[in-house]
Amino acid sequence: MNVRTLCLAILNIQDATGYEIKKLSIEGAFQHFVEVSFGSIYPALSKLEQEGLVSCQAEEQDGKPDRKIYSITPEGKSEFVKLINVLPKADKFKSEFLLLSINADIASRSLLEAAINAQLSQHEGEMEMMMNLLEECDQPALVWTANYGRAVVEAKIKYLKANKDQLLILAHNTQAAQAAE
Repeated sequence: MNVRTLCLAILNIQDATGYEIKKLSIEGAFQHFVEVSFGSIYPALSKLEQEGLVSCQAEEQDGKPDRKIYSITPEGKSEFVKLINVLPKADKFKSEFLLLSINADIASRSLLEAAINAQLSQHEGEMEMMMNLLEECDQPALVWTANYGRAVVEAKIKYLKANKDQLLILAHNTQAAQAAE
């Protein structure tokens, strides 16, 4: 899947501006599906519009340029159905935090504690976003997906809180050993 598919997925659920699509795909409800950059959304939308897969309606704004609202066309819906009906690749998970944690024995305790707290803060923010999504959502498949994500994030939070001290001890022990040398 790519930015193009993600744009069609969002527009399959709701009409949106390019800015709204960017927000949803970078820090919103669609951030977990496909890696996108700010600069990739508008070219994808432009190409989708040229291909007749999305349409764009200009909406006037007082004292500002017109707002472009994108909608999926029947051809776009048909293309999206084709794109989504493909077995997905295995999930990719990358984490700089986990690289730090496997090297806890050479990391400073204060850095590890800050990294753990940052992870907890990030996951708690994700949890809040998913809970808000669940309150507003009436689409069964989206509810199922948000509940799956909620379960994964809850497990991360629970593990970090329950095992934070074990990781911090590794750094502390190393620093004590270095001080004794």
